[in-house]
Amino acid sequence: MAASLRPDEFDMMPTLGDVARHHGRTRADKVALSFEGRATTYAALDRHTNRVANGLIAAGVKPGEAIAYHGKNSDHYFELALGAAKAGAVIAPIGWRLAASEVAYIVDDARAKLLFVGAECVDCARSAVSESQARPRMIAMEPGGQGLETYEAWRDAQSADDPRVAVESGDTALLLYTSGTTGRPKGVMLTHANLLRSRRTLSEAAMGWNEWREGEVNLVAMPAAHIGGTGWGLVGLINAVKNVVTREFNPMEVLEMIERERIAKMFMVPAALQFVIRTPRAREIDYSSLTHILYGASPIPVDLLRECMEVFGCEFVQQYGMTETTGTIVYLPPEDHDPKGNARMRSAGLPMPGVEICILDAQGNRLGPNEVGEIATRSLANMKGYWRKPDATSATVDNDGWLRTGDAGYLDEDGYLYIQDRIKDMICSGAENVYPAEVENAIHGHPHVAEVAVIGVPDEKWGEAVKAIVVPKPGVAPDADDIIAFARSRIAHYKAPKSVDFLDRPLPRNPSGKILRRELREPYWAGRERRVN
Repeated sequence: MAASLRPDEFDMMPTLGDVARHHGRTRADKVALSFEGRATTYAALDRHTNRVANGLIAAGVKPGEAIAYHGKNSDHYFELALGAAKAGAVIAPIGWRLAASEVAYIVDDARAKLLFVGAECVDCARSAVSESQARPRMIAMEPGGQGLETYEAWRDAQSADDPRVAVESGDTALLLYTSGTTGRPKGVMLTHANLLRSRRTLSEAAMGWNEWREGEVNLVAMPAAHIGGTGWGLVGLINAVKNVVTREFNPMEVLEMIERERIAKMFMVPAALQFVIRTPRAREIDYSSLTHILYGASPIPVDLLRECMEVFGCEFVQQYGMTETTGTIVYLPPEDHDPKGNARMRSAGLPMPGVEICILDAQGNRLGPNEVGEIATRSLANMKGYWRKPDATSATVDNDGWLRTGDAGYLDEDGYLYIQDRIKDMICSGAENVYPAEVENAIHGHPHVAEVAVIGVPDEKWGEAVKAIVVPKPGVAPDADDIIAFARSRIAHYKAPKSVDFLDRPLPRNPSGKILRRELREPYWAGRERRVN
């Protein structure tokens, strides 16, 4: 079966807007997006994104300015992303599970001119806009938006002519917000070049798992507010295949889509894979179309991998990366996946073509093979920087382009990367990034809490679960469920602790007063080879 794109075609798409233009001309009748019975061809995608761009321009959105999207997955979200690109604008997807105050902060930080709202998020968005200073104009993605203008009506009222705004490959296209160590999220600026420039190199590298063939179908089931959702959907569009978009991850729906839509590739986190294979019909589905499952955000337990390989009967590829690196920078190829287990399955894998990896000590010196230090990376996929945060950018990326990941690990003699721990305090639970400071801030106001530290502990379902270690105030009878409910009233539920343990002594701290989270984590991780799950 022939490849879906020739290598030289990637050179014809320096920006995301050019993806719609090029495929709209060359693959006009092929289906680009499929969502809940609605199919959009590449020609229609090109027209729709022209209308989106013209609508944004008419609304006063200038090149370099942002719009925001707050909702679950939708084919129309990808229209917005490519349409914004044609207008030179930046799209900032916001997680649909965030609390109104969190949405308001992102809207204000992005200075979003418009806020496109999914059906499930209208009430939250209204509350967020009422709290915000930006007060963006709201547009409902679907009918029933409580009197709001609807997306299709707004889009179709615009001209279908290409606005031909001058857009450079180095311009920011995508603004993805990651949780911040200070409790406030940072906007990661990803450019058109970050998303597109390495595509020809990858196609010429002839890595079978990374190649797309004519007629293959891609499943987009991870959330749009994450690089694993937006990034994976854009990969499918760039490679001109059919992309089946699910509103949200649902194990039963994933099985149905694989069989009905003849899915060839999909990206999922290990926790999601576990949910899928635990579904009663998992062993009754026809998986003959499935060639590769890419998984990331956490390593996969060997027992789960063995079961997945048995059930799905396809090849598996581990992905390591972060939002700041536009996703994958290291991969563990199918040939290193052995259901019996092997040494390399403990690794994250090898650098992607064009990606440099090195290990640094605390002074920034390079370390040799098998020496543990901070993982640093340099490539065309490294972010442009943090939105409106130059100090945070310079603290993460040096003048030579090396980005410090905050992860500790080592390289072996063969160049395989092994991750040992997180230098930063981030907790990764079911592919959602949670920073302790944000959760601690939410718990601190509880009347029974004197001190609190938040850590990640092993969890068979989510990889890591959020746990709060609380020192109660004297003379009170603290209740774990009440503290969890209190946190959930102030932050998104997935960030709130799943459990609370109580200490009858002060939290351990270093001489400068910093909480020694590693000491708190140790009892929960004892006996495990690595301190990430």
